[in-house]
Amino acid sequence: MMKSGANKKAARGIAAALSAVIFLVLAAYMGLAEYYEGGFSYGTWINGIYCTGKTVEEVNGELLKSCSYKGLQVFDKDGYSYEISAEDIGFAFDFEEALRIYLNKQNPYLWIDNLLVSKERTLIPVISYEPEKLEMALLRISLFADTTAKEDREVYIIKTFQGYELVDERTRVLNKQKAKEAIEAALNSFAQEVYLEGDGCYEDLPLTQQMSETLSLWEKIKAFQSCSIIYKFGDEQVPINASVVCDWIAAGEDGSFLLDEAGNLETDDTKIEEFVESLADQYDTVGGTRHFKATRGETVTVEGGIYGNKLDRKAEKEYLKKAFRDEVSEIHTPQYVQKAWQQGMDDIGTTYIEIDMTKQMMYYYKDGRLEIETAVVTGNTGRRMGTPSGVNYVYAKQENRTLRGPGYAAHVNYWMPVKGNIGIHDASWRSEYGGEIYQTNGSHGCINTPYDKMSELYETAEVGTPVVMFY
Repeated sequence: MMKSGANKKAARGIAAALSAVIFLVLAAYMGLAEYYEGGFSYGTWINGIYCTGKTVEEVNGELLKSCSYKGLQVFDKDGYSYEISAEDIGFAFDFEEALRIYLNKQNPYLWIDNLLVSKERTLIPVISYEPEKLEMALLRISLFADTTAKEDREVYIIKTFQGYELVDERTRVLNKQKAKEAIEAALNSFAQEVYLEGDGCYEDLPLTQQMSETLSLWEKIKAFQSCSIIYKFGDEQVPINASVVCDWIAAGEDGSFLLDEAGNLETDDTKIEEFVESLADQYDTVGGTRHFKATRGETVTVEGGIYGNKLDRKAEKEYLKKAFRDEVSEIHTPQYVQKAWQQGMDDIGTTYIEIDMTKQMMYYYKDGRLEIETAVVTGNTGRRMGTPSGVNYVYAKQENRTLRGPGYAAHVNYWMPVKGNIGIHDASWRSEYGGEIYQTNGSHGCINTPYDKMSELYETAEVGTPVVMFY
């Protein structure tokens, strides 16, 4: 009996203690619930701000400090952007209303739920701006400043430096009302960018009969201009593109395009021939003017001579007319009636003979490197036999040749003619070279060269080597 009574007494003690603990826990829980009733619940994060126990006003102040909005970037269909400044439209924002709505949804007595899962939220502030100022900002954007009426929009073809181009004013036309709505929606959602095309703000207008006819003609022009022939002049290339081909469309007296029986655009062969002529005028270098960097350090102007390229104009006219009609696609090397050491504007290259008749010096460069340098004697200027300037070339090589002229015959060991009867050769009758000898005791026009240097040049220089001769 005594043991049973002791057990009952102990049980009552435990029950009393447990009741006390439960009371304390409930008291603490209710205390925290009371604490959170005026502020945000435990573990609440809003837009990166920790809000537990804070009031709406406190959180609003912190959010306003941490948040800024400079304005909206508006992107059009072509990727160009326009800025609507927040300051220009009187833009303002406040989180208080959104915070109160969220706070009212929280149950302070369920704060324990946040012990395991924190409450993290993103809230959008209440946005405000002045509509009149927004209208003014939109008008400053060229998209909205365009006042062309839908019925006044046209489809037409124009000629530019790049060839004929289509101007289609009825496709991807901005619907200003939809664009304005998209911009307002972006502002109201605190967005920093809005893409009008992605928001469906562009539309195509209906075609008229005249527009359809213009589009049909444009397809013919576009096909006509799509040429894939490229002329190759050495390292230089000239594409026969729309900027060239646009001039080859045959036109009537009124300027309208001519069509054949199949309805295709006709080709003006005369224009093709004129193009070949202009191309040849540009790339024919025989007898032309060149600007040459001399060994003496200055750039000299050299005119005339027999060296250079000369296109076969007749052959190229026939080629281009046929290749264009057959829609050939290729890189074309033209035919020449005379072909230089290399083709293109710079036809001399890096291997050449240079004769500076003012300095009475001759140089031989091979692949840009000076191989031979020697004094020479050129034509007698005192007797009006001065060696003519120009860009010529070695067109033959002979040994043991007798040179003849009015009143003279001279044997030479090495003979390299460069223009008519003017050439480079050794001169055993001379013991001195260079200086001013040429002015009173010069040659009949040839380039007299010391034997050892002439022997070296003869063995090294090839037929076809350019010879640049100047004073």
